[in-house]
Amino acid sequence: MRILVLGGTVFLGRAVARQALEAGHDVVCAARGESGEPVDGVEFVKVDRDRAGGLHGLQGSFDAVVDVARHPRHVRHAVDELAGRVGHYTLVSSCSAYADAVTPGQTPATAPLLPADFEADPWSDAEAYGRCKVACEELAAAGFGADRTFLLRAGMIVGPEDPTYRFEYWVRRAERGGEVLAPGGPDEAVQLVDVRDLAGWIIAAAGNGLAGAYDGIGAPMTRAEFHAGFAEGVGVPQELTWVAQDFLLEHGVAPWSGPRSLPFWLPLPEYAGHMSRDVGPSVEAGLATRPLAATVRATLEAIRDASHIDPKNGLGIDEEAQLLREWHER
Repeated sequence: MRILVLGGTVFLGRAVARQALEAGHDVVCAARGESGEPVDGVEFVKVDRDRAGGLHGLQGSFDAVVDVARHPRHVRHAVDELAGRVGHYTLVSSCSAYADAVTPGQTPATAPLLPADFEADPWSDAEAYGRCKVACEELAAAGFGADRTFLLRAGMIVGPEDPTYRFEYWVRRAERGGEVLAPGGPDEAVQLVDVRDLAGWIIAAAGNGLAGAYDGIGAPMTRAEFHAGFAEGVGVPQELTWVAQDFLLEHGVAPWSGPRSLPFWLPLPEYAGHMSRDVGPSVEAGLATRPLAATVRATLEAIRDASHIDPKNGLGIDEEAQLLREWHER
């Protein structure tokens, strides 16, 4: 196949390009070239998706297009300039497109979506991001044809080259060992997907002509299983101390991401459905996922020689130690 990756220089886009090349496909990556470097071996075309006509450098037709756009105007421009030259189109959307974060066990067929927003800034907050992704989905299905459009609503993507530090926080924390502050309780649900598994499914879906909306996320695991996977992956024993969410919130610990946060933790019950989705339809459609420990090992190997990491997400060593002291003294 001749595959166009709109992006292809960061994380998932790079993983798709790399695996497509390894599978023998002809890969073109189109991006500004400002956020990262394309994978060696691809054809790189510099484009400006913010303006109409910004994709004029892309010549010929494509058997498949993979698009990670979050701005509706980017999808609109892709439709205007590529429609009629595309066999299959994958839009990497997001589980943030769903309106109900409370109810566990939802599927794309049962979960309501946020209203589409064609004008919002998807970088402003999580809900605006979700509304913009819904708008991108609508534009893609209408422009490229619902029967040729794969709407992949990705969950938390992890693994090598993840720029967010959220998964890497727990990898580095597990490698240090000792007493680990574990948020919430051991039976709470956690969901994630290795970027390489998601990329492999995207390429297979293009070849098979998969269409419709699917969740791109692995099956839920318990928080106890989550931490056990890190312990196995780094080979260091962990001493988990479960700290109640009310205590964490009262002490200024942010959920999900950001400084002084605990990634992969969300308050319950208001987010009980966010990391407990039913992935049965995705598995039936070809999504296969590897054990968490394998992802941990690969991530650890990728960061082992890093000289500096900006801890954009997570707790500092002293912050965690202070919280544990106060928890034991409560």
